[in-house]
Amino acid sequence: MGGMSERSGVPGEGLVKGLAVTLKTMTRRSTTQQYPDVAPELPPRSRGVIALLEENCTVCMLCARECPDWCIYIDSHKEEVAVPGAARPRQRNVLDKFDIDFSLCMYCGICIEVCPFDALYWSPEFEYAEYDIKDLLHDKDHLGEWMATVPPPPAHDPHGDPSKEETTAARKAAAPAARPAPARPQPGADQGGGTPS
Repeated sequence: MGGMSERSGVPGEGLVKGLAVTLKTMTRRSTTQQYPDVAPELPPRSRGVIALLEENCTVCMLCARECPDWCIYIDSHKEEVAVPGAARPRQRNVLDKFDIDFSLCMYCGICIEVCPFDALYWSPEFEYAEYDIKDLLHDKDHLGEWMATVPPPPAHDPHGDPSKEETTAARKAAAPAARPAPARPQPGADQGGGTPS
């Protein structure tokens, strides 16, 4: 009964408030975006298509292993690189195939998050529908073409915490010059702790 006394006693107050919102909305002119003719304004972090920066890919296979849909297909070969002054040549992975099947992709973004070398990016482009489902398999060349549409990263929040790299660089710059080590006493020299003569 205590709750009844706290409520306002005007019957139909909620109905009047709801009708006021309806009337306010009815008097406002509706705006419809004419999509094919007018491009929509997308949110800054919208997910469209995944772009590949091929030179950053080291074929670590993390994206393919973490993908819940198994829609990333990677193939590579090893290549020997002669290093001057080294006893033997080194090996490096060369990317042969990097395909993403967008007919299976659920756009979770795990592949982009786990990539340690920033080889995968979100592009806001979403107009890549095809008449044949087989054409939704994008190879590394097609994924590389989407890099031109990737927006630049947002600026850092000036009120946020600086990154670890920034704080480390600032600490190194502010550190005083290395002090010379104190001189070691010579053996046999008076240390000042002996008894007076």
